[in-house]
Amino acid sequence: MKKLLIPMAALLAVGAVQAQATDTLKKIKDSASATMGVRESSGALSYTLGDGKYVGFHVDVCAKILADVQKQLGLAKLEIKYQPVTSQNRIPLVQNGTVDIECGSTTNNATRQKDVAFAITTYVEEVRIVAKANSGIASIKDLNGKGVATTTGTTSVQLLRKHERGASVDFKEVFGKDHSDSFLLLETGRADAFVMDGQILAGLISKSKNPADYKIVGEVLSVEPIAIMFRKDDPAFKKAVDDSIKAQIKSGDLAKAYDKWFVQAIPPANTKVGLPASEATKAAWANPNDKPVEEYVKK
Repeated sequence: MKKLLIPMAALLAVGAVQAQATDTLKKIKDSASATMGVRESSGALSYTLGDGKYVGFHVDVCAKILADVQKQLGLAKLEIKYQPVTSQNRIPLVQNGTVDIECGSTTNNATRQKDVAFAITTYVEEVRIVAKANSGIASIKDLNGKGVATTTGTTSVQLLRKHERGASVDFKEVFGKDHSDSFLLLETGRADAFVMDGQILAGLISKSKNPADYKIVGEVLSVEPIAIMFRKDDPAFKKAVDDSIKAQIKSGDLAKAYDKWFVQAIPPANTKVGLPASEATKAAWANPNDKPVEEYVKK
């Protein structure tokens, strides 16, 4: 019997540690600080202006969430720290407590839900293809024999391969370490196309040297819910985050933030992404939910 009690005690101890680790509100209150996971180049959702300054739609949404958390906790001051994350390390950095709330461009899917939790959807993305305007690439079939850039740690090329028109297309993957690097592969001719979220592509095109040289083409590969991410098994923090987002939807602040970053001219080049909210995004705001991408797939 004693042999059975020892591992049970160990298990309970691990459970206690995990419970403590996922009490994000306590962690924030005790430290009077919160760490926001941000991206260097995730289009208008989250990007850097340099010198440690990060901006974008999800950065604004998260700033309001943390202001609401500060009020809820009765903190006179809340320090917000910024932690750049990549497609590869964003989930581990949330899991290990380095990042409290990830405000980038993460797709909510069933596989990721095993490791992390998601807020209600704030943006619904369409995965598309960008190519040079003079490339002759107009659809998935035109990618046969071509080099296709993808950002390491993302799902876009998997979606391309699974698409009914992409199953028989033979192309070579060329990996970029982040979205800017992937676009550079296209820009410099080391890739013939780049597959990624449409808003990220639109943002990268708008900031390129010659925006007219690029064109978003072909079929919509997937419709994906993009959401703010945090540690799982933390219902109190999830409620705080979701309640803040719902309040932003009700007040119109979320729609205003979207217009600011996707419709109006944005820094540093003062150019427009030019991407009004889609019907799918508006529907997500009208009926707040945290459904994974699998529930968006047509049966």
